[in-house]
Amino acid sequence: MIGRIESASAASSIWIAPGWLDIQVNGYAGHDVNAPDVTPEVIIALTHSLWQRGVTAFCPTVITESEEAICHSLHAIAAACEADSRVAHSIPCIHIEGPAISPEDGPRGAHPIEHVRVPSLVEYHRWQMAAKGRVGLITLAPEYPQACEYIRALHADNVVVAIGHTAANAEQIQAAVNAGACLSTHLGNGAHAQLKRHPNYIWEQLAEDRLAASVICDGHHLSPSVMKAMLRAKGTERAILVSDAVAIAGLTPGIYDTSVGGRVELLPGGRLNLYGTPLLAGSVSSLPECLANVLRYTDVTLAEAVRMASTNPARLLGLDERAKRGTVRSGRSADLTLFRFDAETKAIIIEATIVQGEVVYQRHE
Repeated sequence: MIGRIESASAASSIWIAPGWLDIQVNGYAGHDVNAPDVTPEVIIALTHSLWQRGVTAFCPTVITESEEAICHSLHAIAAACEADSRVAHSIPCIHIEGPAISPEDGPRGAHPIEHVRVPSLVEYHRWQMAAKGRVGLITLAPEYPQACEYIRALHADNVVVAIGHTAANAEQIQAAVNAGACLSTHLGNGAHAQLKRHPNYIWEQLAEDRLAASVICDGHHLSPSVMKAMLRAKGTERAILVSDAVAIAGLTPGIYDTSVGGRVELLPGGRLNLYGTPLLAGSVSSLPECLANVLRYTDVTLAEAVRMASTNPARLLGLDERAKRGTVRSGRSADLTLFRFDAETKAIIIEATIVQGEVVYQRHE
């Protein structure tokens, strides 16, 4: 549900939406969740930066690395939550993307191959110790022989399990869903450059109604036609907008050295490439930019787009009933995003962000 505060002209109306929730954020504005020297202060600063983009809550996303590096990031996030209760509210859980992903070029994406490994429940429990129990979403490739046992154990521990960075066949995908997997992570990306026409793992996940799907609508990871086809196939009730933003998001164009992926180049058009190549090195869009792109390139309504950035991810994480988040109505958590929307250009301007009833960001002319 969204509402509009009318003013003298429709163009200047302010829309009120449930707080936007980004379940996949690697970093933003120079703050890197996966940096080897990440501190609780970095996580707190990242949270404040995302408030400025209308994001009231997010899942810091820790990617494939050594167990020591993963646990270092988890510890920093947990310490940030313990130091600031409003930051803790804005981080409903941590997303670990990997390390049990496909080792193949293409599906592996930018994840370092030397740290790809089989799923381990023993390691998972060490993650939870480092994170003080805050790991709530894990992405993995279901083609490992241990995958179904791993998924069932995570599901029993109330962790959301996602399929991603995979080269799995239809049977392996179905087995994972039967074991409890309920999400496809950034569907259409983390895939081979060329696929068999059919069957393939993208079609299988699109057709599986028990899987929700997150999509990166930055205009680079998915072309407009693919974006439209995927949302029509999956349906807006099962689609979730994510930024998958990296630390360079929000910075000026230029050449940067990163902790993940090495040297990259941010082009003026908002595309981030591995330096000297045409290959994507990550997303530099924030959630409102992804939401605007959905409205530009597909036939979804503003209300549907907002649900994909708020109500749907809240439901996925179980926050709709347990934490009263994801909708605007009496008795719910006062997490709200206020924005202006230009129906002609589809541009979105964040006016204010409210977390737990407190204005944490307000735009000034």
